[in-house]
Amino acid sequence: GLGKTLQTISLLGYMKHYKNAASPHLVIVPKSTLQNWANEFKKWCPSIKAVVLIGDEQARNKVIHESILPQDFDVCCTTYEMMLKAKGQLRKLSWKYIVIDEAHRIKNEKSKLSESVRELRSQNRLLITGTPLQNNLHELWALLNFLLPDIFTSSEDFDSWFSNDAMRDNTDLIQRLHRVLQPFLLRRIKSDVEKS
Repeated sequence: GLGKTLQTISLLGYMKHYKNAASPHLVIVPKSTLQNWANEFKKWCPSIKAVVLIGDEQARNKVIHESILPQDFDVCCTTYEMMLKAKGQLRKLSWKYIVIDEAHRIKNEKSKLSESVRELRSQNRLLITGTPLQNNLHELWALLNFLLPDIFTSSEDFDSWFSNDAMRDNTDLIQRLHRVLQPFLLRRIKSDVEKS
């Protein structure tokens, strides 16, 4: 609907073909969209070699030993569940981009998935979500901490800067939060997306 998948594929294609930025990239998605991601890579940027990490232990080991460890791929697409099962192998690589679709899945920094993806080494991180952030500021901090752990180090500091009590009826503080977030967000609204 909003073109998040295509924008991500375009970014990775741009990095490969125009910036000569080498891979590997890791894309972690819900199981229900995994095949769609693989199909979209083939359709929109067939020059990117995308491997799908899914299946039982034997199938996973085949992909890991034939493609991932020898780094004979550009993008590895996998699910949250496979990320947890193969994290030991995935930790061996230094990723250029880690992309997490439906990023609100890591809004709890103490969840197994959140802890596992934070152990991966990467130069860049991209979170994709069609779900507006709506619950609380601590969850927002958890996402920002994943993106830039050196900047958003302390949840206590972040929570105190933007506490709900301080935010109430304080438009200056709300505008400050918007300024802090602006460099980290690409926001699109369905009504702005071309319908043709």
